Amino acid sequence: MALKCGIVGLPNVGKSTLFNALSSAKALAANYPFATKEPNIGTITVPDERLTQLEEIVIPNRVVPTTIDIVDIAGLIKGASKGEGLCNQFLGNIREVNAIVHVVRCFDDGNIVHVDGDVNPVRDKETIDMELIFKDMETVEKNLQKQKKFSKTGDKAILKLVNLLERFLQHLDEGKPGRSFDYESDEEEEFIRQMQLLTTKSIIYVCNVDEESVNDGNAYTQAFLEAVKDEKAETIFVSAAIEADIAELDSYEERMEFLSDIGLKEPGVNKVINACYNILNLITYFTAGVQEVRAWTITKGTKAPGAAGVIHTDFERGFIKAKTVAYTDFVANNGWKGAQETGTLRQEGKEYVVLDGDLLEFMFNV
Repeated sequence: MALKCGIVGLPNVGKSTLFNALSSAKALAANYPFATKEPNIGTITVPDERLTQLEEIVIPNRVVPTTIDIVDIAGLIKGASKGEGLCNQFLGNIREVNAIVHVVRCFDDGNIVHVDGDVNPVRDKETIDMELIFKDMETVEKNLQKQKKFSKTGDKAILKLVNLLERFLQHLDEGKPGRSFDYESDEEEEFIRQMQLLTTKSIIYVCNVDEESVNDGNAYTQAFLEAVKDEKAETIFVSAAIEADIAELDSYEERMEFLSDIGLKEPGVNKVINACYNILNLITYFTAGVQEVRAWTITKGTKAPGAAGVIHTDFERGFIKAKTVAYTDFVANNGWKGAQETGTLRQEGKEYVVLDGDLLEFMFNV
């Protein structure tokens, strides 16, 4: 599945610096608002040590990791929902992503001007939240008026939709994002999901901190964590400045030595990727043959035909069965042949729910 995450935040919070460090692209990172006027798109390779082990066993012609597209979206300002700044472009770009990576500034630096004059990550978050909420209120209100016209027929299904939209609109009017709304049924959640509202997007908060605060945070992060404790969100601490330094190093060994010297176990990019997978409920499975060892991303709970469909729709349509073995068993038995000999290689049908780390070989007929 193609995964796309959008980096958002007020101007000068460090989002473009973080984007540059996370991806191979080089966005303009400047000390003034709207340094990013077009949505820059970069690609992050998802690190997975299991691929290295699989490569050693299978010895394929190539190894293909899974990736995440990262989009650096133009900075938002107050009034965006009413047409200020780069509003339409910003809001349109957000609709296209699977998850939002919201960067908030949690460091002091007199040389970097904050658009509102001082550092306050809670206020910054609320600024963007309110602009997105205002835009969602417009969308929900239009839909509500349309459903009210249809409800004059007395159709019970339409009346339920009216009730849902009224409750949802009230929730937004209280300054709460759509992702914190409590649905009464799966049908309600599906209806709202199809509306592609901005505040129902999964969100990862990235507290951009100084080097000393990467592990334990600081007063700014403490206040921020308290403010978002009731949200269905992931929050991580990353130093965009450190990530920029890491990105300048050429080799993996140099990067790991640098991280070790400053007391870190992994770069911020790993934190961002893990947070994206967690918030979107994603897992990885593998295909492994002489031609290619490859990682594939699916939603947790996906059954075998759906996993096959990620490779090609024909695989899903003509699915017959799948040979599968857990990653640990594949490694312990040195590949497909050993797994078959020990009985850890299984054949699974259409109802099999794929697990993280499964190796799969699909049989299909089209």
